[in-house]
Amino acid sequence: MKVLVLNSGSSSIKFQLFEGTGWQVIASGAVSRIGEAEGEVEYTWQVPDGPMQTGRQGIAIPSHQDGIDHIIAGLRAAGVLADLAELAAIGHRVVHGGERFHRPTLVDDAVVEAIREMSALAPLHNPANLDGILVARRLFPQVPSVAVFDTAFHQTMPRTAYRYAIPEYLYTRYRVRRYGFHGTSHHYVGERAAALLGLAFDQCNLITLHLGNGASATAIGAGRSIDTSMGMTPLEGLVMGTRCGDIDPAILFYLADQLGLNEPALDDLLNRQSGLLGLCGVNDMREIQRRAADGDDAAELAIGITAQRIKKYIGAYYAELGRVDAIVFTGGIGENDANIRRRSCAGLENLGIRLDEGANQSSARGERTISAADSRVRVLVIPTNEELAIARQALAAVAAAGGDS
Repeated sequence: MKVLVLNSGSSSIKFQLFEGTGWQVIASGAVSRIGEAEGEVEYTWQVPDGPMQTGRQGIAIPSHQDGIDHIIAGLRAAGVLADLAELAAIGHRVVHGGERFHRPTLVDDAVVEAIREMSALAPLHNPANLDGILVARRLFPQVPSVAVFDTAFHQTMPRTAYRYAIPEYLYTRYRVRRYGFHGTSHHYVGERAAALLGLAFDQCNLITLHLGNGASATAIGAGRSIDTSMGMTPLEGLVMGTRCGDIDPAILFYLADQLGLNEPALDDLLNRQSGLLGLCGVNDMREIQRRAADGDDAAELAIGITAQRIKKYIGAYYAELGRVDAIVFTGGIGENDANIRRRSCAGLENLGIRLDEGANQSSARGERTISAADSRVRVLVIPTNEELAIARQALAAVAAAGGDS
């Protein structure tokens, strides 16, 4: 049995096809520039015992339905999906599930309407995610679709973590609260960390750091999310590629008054012009590290602020948890940037956090320990795999429902 994972954006669809027993990726790719004059389809696939193959095609793709048609046609042509009956499930990434969805959910008409309702909380993401679901259900009604929500893992947070100190009617009527994101990633690397520690997940206290162009920290207590850095939207928390992270909200009033900025301009400023890009002119941490090594003061400042913010969250979540078994770095920066890892942990020795600098600087890839032998808290690097997590959760949801769609 196979599981297809779809991540539908406003003008793109990324996909992976898993073989459901060994969870091998047998095909992956993306359809991009949907709705433009010339779109693009990219594939990577591997037939059993055959070499890895790639392909790219430039072609007009007017809609998400056309995009998914191209994906299925390509999978069939590659010989990795001969019949749709081979599909046990289609797993869909959905950014926002609000308070309603705590776990992966088999999609029916009521779930579709609930995801549509949540679009007010994630207007850039949920409508695009829903497009992929609607097309898949229309084209393949016999294949169960499962929605896997970025927010679901964080629904175990206590009220003291998710409520803001604002009038209650804003929460009860307008749903203003902390939701958190990257939940699928934090859950996945948390479970992998427990396996590396030789512990049951529900016995683990962890601080997981998903560091990429988007970045978030999560405190996991006894296998449950108890706090996370992103808030009602992904803007809050750590410094990110183009997002500012934590900021005094009164700055918005000041900028509106001084510069005459309206709401769309402020949104664009904080979400797309700030973060690393605002600090030093680029948002690729690899380029920022190169510039800092060449003496660029703005790049050095961007790195310093990023690491300092991460360190603050490590300390705060350590205080919340009381005991920490491991700190986990993941995401493009977390997995590959030894300097950010070193600077984020520097000065935390009194908390029992000590890196092995040789292990931290090693060019090794994959899951690994980078803490010193005498470090009370293990420091781990674990590559995230959200698509695999979605595939597994989708198949589990179908199995739990007895295969009914």
